[in-house]
Amino acid sequence: MALPAPLLAQSGAGSYLAGRHALFDSDFEQAASYFTRALSRDPGNVGLMENVIISQLALGRIDRALPIAQKMEAEGLRNQAARMVIAADRVVRGEFDPFLKADNEDGGIGPLVDGLLAGWAYIGTGSVAKALERFDQVAEENGLRSFALYHKALALAMVGDFEGAEAIYADRKSGLSGMSRRAVIARAQILSQLGRNPEALEMMTDAFGAAFDPGLTAMADALAAGEQLPFDLIGTTRDGMAEVFFSVGAALNGEAADDYALIYVRIANYLRPAHIDALLLSADLLDGLGQYDLAVETYKKVPATSPDRHAAELGRADALRRAGKPNAAIEVLGQLARDYPTLPVVHNALGDLLRQQEDYKGAVAAYDKALEYTEEGAPSQWFMLYARGISLERLEQWPQAEADFRHALELNPDQPQVLNYLGYSLVEKQESLDEALDMIERAVAAQPNSGFIVDSLGWVLFRMGRYEEAVAHMEHAVELMPVDPVVTDHLGDVYWAVGRAREAEFQWRRALSFVDPDDADGEADPDRIRRKLEVGLDRVLAEEGAAPLKVANGD
Repeated sequence: MALPAPLLAQSGAGSYLAGRHALFDSDFEQAASYFTRALSRDPGNVGLMENVIISQLALGRIDRALPIAQKMEAEGLRNQAARMVIAADRVVRGEFDPFLKADNEDGGIGPLVDGLLAGWAYIGTGSVAKALERFDQVAEENGLRSFALYHKALALAMVGDFEGAEAIYADRKSGLSGMSRRAVIARAQILSQLGRNPEALEMMTDAFGAAFDPGLTAMADALAAGEQLPFDLIGTTRDGMAEVFFSVGAALNGEAADDYALIYVRIANYLRPAHIDALLLSADLLDGLGQYDLAVETYKKVPATSPDRHAAELGRADALRRAGKPNAAIEVLGQLARDYPTLPVVHNALGDLLRQQEDYKGAVAAYDKALEYTEEGAPSQWFMLYARGISLERLEQWPQAEADFRHALELNPDQPQVLNYLGYSLVEKQESLDEALDMIERAVAAQPNSGFIVDSLGWVLFRMGRYEEAVAHMEHAVELMPVDPVVTDHLGDVYWAVGRAREAEFQWRRALSFVDPDDADGEADPDRIRRKLEVGLDRVLAEEGAAPLKVANGD
């Protein structure tokens, strides 16, 4: 007889298996607990030691991972995660010499991290010339040039050589012009230190456009007022070493597994708790891993005084929404809208959430605010108009909704979602069917694998009496969305219209099985589908007072 799960987890093998399952689900808290329990029964197991370290790193608990990492090092066990923990501890202790021993010839973290940490270690020991030489050596490695030169520029700026730092940025071969937000901020601070505020402001505008967030706005206002920005992106050697881990973690984001990128970013935050970008990225990675409570907890660590607080609160609201706590998310966004009354992104996020909760009146009010503070023609304006149009359409305010959809298309003429929504709405209202067909055909051309859009094409052809033409498109839509009740119901109607009654009834039964009984506002009407199964589509149309089915040529 199999052991119950709690008893199984109490055994060594059970704890290991439970830990593996938890780690697979990115439940790092449970993984750390189970692997630690298993390790207590098998203290020499290398795999268990590694898994405890990884789990604790993902939780940001470097201090709890350290004893195990030290044990692995003492026993000569080479492990990247353990090495990262040892390196972090050395940085905290101010022990820089170990980073200079023939580039960690006894086994390091990796060529990029080892090289950059060595460069910063030379800065820490006062050997600036050797530090610059080491950064240049890393820059010679294939694919590592921009990382190395970014850190070289930061190091130069930190020791007061702003001319040297700017020379690196100004060199087009450095690859820094298209780097991160932090790289742009660092250059703006460097230029300001050189008394070149107009250039700094122009550079920021080129990089970010005219719509700055609150943090960038504060910088831009100071530059415009002629104030000298302090260089505070990096203040100490420890900050520089934290930036190494953050740089690599940010580069891995989207390129490697989220939990792997998270380890680097967590170490960056351990070394520099006030590294706001590291906090934000950690929270975002945790959100992507489905660890919403941890994400919320991490977002909350961003201080209320931070210029990036709005970004943290937007992220926290989204994590709460994903965690199934929409009311809490709405409360966060509502307060944020009061704190940042002129920031469009906040009102837009609130509108999106209210629309998802089917509070269309509240959504319209939020989108009104977002549009009020959005410059005409701004890249984000079309979506706000589109989203407000959807809300207005659901409130049965069609003239206003149509105006928003058409305005959105003026700004973004080939946007497939807008083309499809407006075209489909016109079809349902039996208005301007030729124009609706043109819109939907353009939408299909842009997104041929969208089941919703392909369904719209089949449906407009059906509405126009072009039943035979509608069949292939509707069948393709069902292939793309095989369990959608609306699309399947539409296919049944099309089959009925071309005389394939048995196949129509089969599709209607399938559609009925896909209807969510808890979705009271769903477009698929189960009672209407049942009536079609009883008496057929022609009789239902007659009962509804609708025009009978009629092919386009009048037969």
